[in-house]
Amino acid sequence: MNYLIVEDEPFAYEELKRMMMKLRPDYHLEKQTKTVIDTIAFLKRSHVDLILMDIRLADGNCFEIFNHVEVTIPVIFTTAYDEHAIRAFKLNSIDYLLKPFDESELETALTKFENIYHRGSYLNSTQHVERLLSFKTKNRFLISKGENYHYIETTDIAHFYSEDGVVFLHTFSDRRYIINYTLDQLEQQLDSRLFFRVSRNCIGNVKAIDNVAKHFNSRLKLSFLPPCPHEVLVSRVRVPDFLKWMDGIVG
Repeated sequence: MNYLIVEDEPFAYEELKRMMMKLRPDYHLEKQTKTVIDTIAFLKRSHVDLILMDIRLADGNCFEIFNHVEVTIPVIFTTAYDEHAIRAFKLNSIDYLLKPFDESELETALTKFENIYHRGSYLNSTQHVERLLSFKTKNRFLISKGENYHYIETTDIAHFYSEDGVVFLHTFSDRRYIINYTLDQLEQQLDSRLFFRVSRNCIGNVKAIDNVAKHFNSRLKLSFLPPCPHEVLVSRVRVPDFLKWMDGIVG
């Protein structure tokens, strides 16, 4: 089984290559490409059985590749961002792995590739896409700090909030980081048993709520630990759903 890795970050490439050599030593790495242009050139003259492809490359978005060459090869997308998930699955996608992913997640994707394609039963439809995504809950976030990356487990996050169009992740250890997600996106990705969109500009973890108090005009005022930097009020319309969520009624 021959495969192509499309990845421009050296560390990410070496880590993916290491995991592939460990999990599928019988697979052969045909080539690494780092740019849209190089990938197009390779696919026009060569064939592989599987592509592992990062979405954001040095010279643009990987979806540009599909505008220049017909790709019928199964793809496992790897990326630190998931705003392109639906578009990715509408192509020949087997899975969509969010960095940093581990060996078990890659193993699941490879097994899915082998099972689905070897028995020829893959149905690439929007309904299939939405069903796959509905089971995906974001369990960690990649954080960039200077020249380094690290990740934060979702369970370590007290709340998310927006300020002047910027979204922050705030941990229980009282550290905050800018993330490249909107609150609307986060609301769809987070575990609804733990997180709730308590206001227009805040999503809170139930374990971070320190106090819930009745407020003017049938609203609720929330206090978090660690504190949220701005006042958090649950609107009158949202109060019934919020109280059900606090009582463990989700869905």
